[in-house]
Amino acid sequence: MSEARPLEGRRALVTGASRGIGRATAVALARAGASVAVGYSASPDKAQAVVEELQSHHRVMAAALSADLDDPKAAAGLVEQTVQALGGLDIVVNNAGINRDNLAMRLTDDDWNSVIAIDLTAAFHICRAALRPMLRQRFGRIVNVSSIAGVIGNAGQSNYSAAKAGLIGLTKSLAREVASRDITVNAVAPGFIETEMTTSLGDTVRASAIAAIPKGRMGTAEEVAAAIAFLVLPESGYITGHVLHVDGGLAA
Repeated sequence: MSEARPLEGRRALVTGASRGIGRATAVALARAGASVAVGYSASPDKAQAVVEELQSHHRVMAAALSADLDDPKAAAGLVEQTVQALGGLDIVVNNAGINRDNLAMRLTDDDWNSVIAIDLTAAFHICRAALRPMLRQRFGRIVNVSSIAGVIGNAGQSNYSAAKAGLIGLTKSLAREVASRDITVNAVAPGFIETEMTTSLGDTVRASAIAAIPKGRMGTAEEVAAAIAFLVLPESGYITGHVLHVDGGLAA
C-alpha cells in the first residue's frame, strides 16, 4: 500500500529549518509530498543535510536557502528565492526565532530589538511577500510558530513573549484579510519542547518546568511538526485565525 501524500504538488517554505521544530516540520511536509525550501541563516551544512534527507527519503524537490532575517529585504527575498527554486509557493511556516532572556530591568535595547526583529518583524515581511503569489493563485497556507509564552507570558522573557504575542495578533488579522481567497493563516503555540533552546536550561529549571506541565514531560519537535502539518492539509481548509496549543496542557 503506497504512502498517502496529501500535499503532493504543493511548495513550502519553512524558516529556521536546519534544526529543531523547523527541521521536523520540513520532514513532516515532505513526507506528505510537499516540495520544501529549507530556510536558514547559519549552519549551511545542517541545512544541506536536511535537503538531502528530504530528497533521498521522501523523494521531493528541496533546496537550502539562506537569508539574514534581520534584514527586511532579505526576509522578503527568501520568498522570491523559494518561488524560483520550487516553481511557486503554497505553504509558509514562519518558524525562525531567537531568544535573549533576562529580567525586563536588565534587558538591553539590542536584546529587545533583535528578538522583535527576528521573531516578529521578519515573519511579517515574509507573510507580506508570500501573500502576493498566494492571492494571485487564490490559495495559500500560512502557519506562524508562536509560543505559549506569547499566550500566558513568562518571567525573564518580556521581549520573547511580546514578539510571540505579536505573532498571534498578526495571524488573526491576516486570517480575516485573506480568508475569502482560500488562504488560511494559523499559529501554533508550543510549550516546553526538547530542542537546542531548552537543552541549555539547568536541571533545576527543567525540573520546575516539567512539574508545571500536566502531561509530566516536555514535548518533541515532531509533535509540534505534526500540528503544523495538520493545519496545512486539504481537510483543514476551514480552520483559520486559530492558535493551536502544543503544550501538554500547560495553558489549560
